[in-house]
Amino acid sequence: MWIKSGLPPLLLSYVVAMVLMVMPLPSMLEAWRPDWLSLLIIYWLLAIPHRVGVGTVLILGLLADILMGSVFGIYATALLIMAYPAIRHFQRIRNYSLTQQAIIVGMLILVKRAIVYELEHVLNDAVFQLPYLYPVLSSAIIWPWIYLILRQYRRRYAIR
Repeated sequence: MWIKSGLPPLLLSYVVAMVLMVMPLPSMLEAWRPDWLSLLIIYWLLAIPHRVGVGTVLILGLLADILMGSVFGIYATALLIMAYPAIRHFQRIRNYSLTQQAIIVGMLILVKRAIVYELEHVLNDAVFQLPYLYPVLSSAIIWPWIYLILRQYRRRYAIR
């Protein structure tokens, strides 16, 4: 029964996002790596908010903490705070054009990265450098393609 519910393809998308978070890239592109997990979470929150919610975001955030080797709870906290406006206003955001959605996605990811930086700064004395914000721009730029690819994926595997 859970196979017909579209759960395996949904779980597979989470695994792919986690792999893309740590996949090696050329050093020139490393700073521009999009925030894959945040993009995926935002998409699923907008597309199927009745199935992907705070609990899912919390679990994915804790898994991201483990995967990235950060202090336990940093990514979870940042993802939860980032996800709240998407959950709260999903009906409104879904009706915006892809360009407007890309701007909103960029702002949400900026909030997430600012929270991660602040927590890392307080806990580990992290030093801010401008390349830390490059993923905000790259994520906003690729949002339209991510949206279209994941929409096709959702329809193909009947994720509802």
